[in-house]
Amino acid sequence: MNKTKRKIFETSMKLFAEKGYDATSIEEITATVGVAKGTLYYHFSSKEEIFNFLIEEGIKLLQNSIYIKTSKYTNYIDKIKAIVLIEIKIVQKYENLITILLSQFYGKESRNQKCQMHVYEYIEQIEQIVREGINKGEIKQGEPKAMASEIYGLICSTLVYKLRNQDTFDVTNIYKEFEKTVIEGLKGK
Repeated sequence: MNKTKRKIFETSMKLFAEKGYDATSIEEITATVGVAKGTLYYHFSSKEEIFNFLIEEGIKLLQNSIYIKTSKYTNYIDKIKAIVLIEIKIVQKYENLITILLSQFYGKESRNQKCQMHVYEYIEQIEQIVREGINKGEIKQGEPKAMASEIYGLICSTLVYKLRNQDTFDVTNIYKEFEKTVIEGLKGK
């Protein structure tokens, strides 16, 4: 991604997170970036295309991070721990992206449905790991789809926690709480 496209990407992400998709205009994006409309339209054909690019890049980041991190482990509990740590770190580093994703999840518009599709694909990735862990006897018996959704729910609750506790947000403490409550439940021992 070249420098101009990256700046449009980052500025749009910030504006969409702060003001919402509908309240953000192309004019505002170009003014904030400091480029002409023609330059923006050279990289993106519409505000919708910018939004879709943001979501696709964000989900790719999550999925690639999870694939790389989980492939290092053979134990499925360790894979789940790695997923959650990645989620927590992504909330910390890419708060605007997660805010956009969650704010656009509900609704009937095309962009809402694309958000839903990407989230469901991400949850299916987690579900596959949970299912394999159950089959290997490393994770207690249960409904993999529900368990994966609960693990995904951590990203949502972590964002809410971060927003409420900006000054004291600590990845290490959140992860320790997760290990105590969720991992022990997955082990079922």
